[in-house]
Amino acid sequence: MAEDKTKFERILVGTDDSHDAQLAFQYAINYAKENDAELFIVAVLESDEMNVYQALDDDYIHGERRELEKHLRDYKEEAKAAGVNQVQTVIAEGDPGKTIINEVIPQIEPDLLVIGSFDKKGVARHFGSQAAYMAKNSPISVLVMR
Repeated sequence: MAEDKTKFERILVGTDDSHDAQLAFQYAINYAKENDAELFIVAVLESDEMNVYQALDDDYIHGERRELEKHLRDYKEEAKAAGVNQVQTVIAEGDPGKTIINEVIPQIEPDLLVIGSFDKKGVARHFGSQAAYMAKNSPISVLVMR
C-alpha cells in the first residue's frame, strides 16, 4: 500500500506577474496557513530574456535582481499578514522550469510545488510550457493553477 501523503508540510510556490501565478500564490498562502505549513516563495531571474548587452551589464543584472528581491519581500509580507508563520524566499537564475526542478527543489526539499499555468500564444504553445515541464519532471507533487 502506498504511503498516505495528503498533508503537505513544505510548500514551494513559483511567482511572477502572471494572473495564474497570482492564483498559485494565493492558494499556497491559504494552504500554508490552514495546515501550518512552511512556505517557500521562489522567483527566477530569467537570463534568456536578456539581450547580450543586458547580460553583460552588471548594473542591469543587479537592477533586475533588486526588483525581484523587492517583489519577494512584498510577497513575504503578504503571506505573513495573511497568517503564515514560516515564510522564506528564494531567488534563482536561469530557465524557470529547469532551475526550479534541478536546483531549487533539491535544495529546499519541499513536498508540494504550486505554480501557475501561463498560456502561451501563437507558435510558442506548440513547444510546451514551463508548467508542463515542471509537472512532467518534478520529483514531488505539483499543483498547477489556472
